[in-house]
Amino acid sequence: MRFTTEQRFPFEPAVVAAAYADPGLYASLRGLTRLTPPEVLDRVVDGERVRLRVRYGFAGHLSPAAQAVLDPSRLTWVEESEHDLRSCTARFELRPDHYGDRFSCRGRYRFEPDGDGTRRTGEGELQVRALVVGRAVERAIVSGLQEHLEEETPLVAAYLSASA
Repeated sequence: MRFTTEQRFPFEPAVVAAAYADPGLYASLRGLTRLTPPEVLDRVVDGERVRLRVRYGFAGHLSPAAQAVLDPSRLTWVEESEHDLRSCTARFELRPDHYGDRFSCRGRYRFEPDGDGTRRTGEGELQVRALVVGRAVERAIVSGLQEHLEEETPLVAAYLSASA
């Protein structure tokens, strides 16, 4: 399933792009309702490129039907991303710690001028391999991702304001 996300920030694209490559941002993302606090595992800087590995865990509610096939405590993954600070873009891939044979997700983000600020656009492809329910699970994950980004946006804006 292809998906698109969008966030807006009242800061310049280079500033927002750099924040998403900064471990300090992830340390500030506390109190999210659907995810555990992110844990930065690794960061490698090579000039204008930054490779980042961040672990996330699901903290939301799963229906009883979903819990019949998924253990909520095993819904953890690592987001591996490469940020190109010169072009204000980032590529990402989500690598599940468990259930890797049933899930894949990858995509990219663009940080572009939007009035006096930035529009962060995400484009990706998500695949859940599960008979009968795969598409429904994909739609639920994308919906949850949208809700997470809505919740994340003011936290990122607050981080950027504090860093300015």
